Amino acid sequence: MEKKVLSEISLYFGQVKMPINFEINREKLCIDILLFTNYNNQFPFSKELDMLQKYLSEHIRLKYDFTLIHKKTIGNIYIPKQYSNSLLQVDPVDLRNSPDYVMLYGVNVGKNSCKVFIEYDDNRRKGRSYEINLNDNDFVMFPSTQRYHITANMSEQLNFILTSTYEFI
Repeated sequence: MEKKVLSEISLYFGQVKMPINFEINREKLCIDILLFTNYNNQFPFSKELDMLQKYLSEHIRLKYDFTLIHKKTIGNIYIPKQYSNSLLQVDPVDLRNSPDYVMLYGVNVGKNSCKVFIEYDDNRRKGRSYEINLNDNDFVMFPSTQRYHITANMSEQLNFILTSTYEFI
């Protein structure tokens, strides 16, 4: 008897653990998110964003043997009690140009104040979901074909969350 996996929904998560003296300046990323949301421009390139992108893509390549190419980054700010709508990063009408993965990064998030709620189907078992906490310096990455939302911000502070999409090669 043999087994061949035809499809898989993988979730990658953890803390971004940069080397000493090479930490990401999350305050600078918060400022970039503020500028992005106020002026709705293209998200600005910065050393911090580049460090985060390289950390993630290099660790994924080394540990799981696949390569990610950054496509797009946006930033969001959630006030207390605010949550996101249901989100889908893939464009069903333009699958060829859609990203393969989406990554959420907690830039400045109150401890245990929100979760990422990911929807998926498990063959006949439709409507499944998985929740994972998103805290400061945590990331969660999953296929862009999965619907997701950010639960309500249960803290008294603003939550800054960075969303990046990637192409798999």
